[in-house]
Amino acid sequence: MGKADHITWHHAAVTKEKRHLLNGHKSCVLWFTGLSGSGKSTVANAVDEALFQRQCHSYVLDGDNIRHGLNQDLSFQARDRKENIRRIGEVAKLFVDSGQIVSSAFISPFREDRQLVRNMFQPDEFIEVHIHCPIHICEERDPKGLYEKARKGVIPNFTGITSPYEPPDHPEIVIETDQLSIEQAVQKVITYLTEKKIL
Repeated sequence: MGKADHITWHHAAVTKEKRHLLNGHKSCVLWFTGLSGSGKSTVANAVDEALFQRQCHSYVLDGDNIRHGLNQDLSFQARDRKENIRRIGEVAKLFVDSGQIVSSAFISPFREDRQLVRNMFQPDEFIEVHIHCPIHICEERDPKGLYEKARKGVIPNFTGITSPYEPPDHPEIVIETDQLSIEQAVQKVITYLTEKKIL
């Protein structure tokens, strides 16, 4: 199904810049990427809570939650995984346009797909946060029992086992969850946002 040629983008009367002034902070996407079990959702939600305490306008887009609704029609095959990330990028872009700080917690294993999303945003609006954790520790945690199922062949195309994970080459932030506490991880993100004058 091709893209319709009779649609026009309508510019909002209330601009993103006006929303920034009202909110008292700029908007951006914090794109958390990493292996399953690395701590993406945990850190993203802890950052969101810290932002909420600062009275910031923010929201978390979580991989599993999105697949329950918006992307429930997508499989885990390569083509659908790419489409999954593209859709999330578009949703995150709408959140940023609304003046919010959106934390996106997805494995998003391929550099090409993450670059595609980065290209949707203005400079400094896309902040790649690599949640780095050795795979053996992710397997030890295995909060959902996914690694065990993947090694038994129950789950095909599982990142880190039967499908590759391409770590970011130059992420804005690296958080090593096997070395930092949740509080230290959150502080690292808040410090970055402050230094970049987003907060």
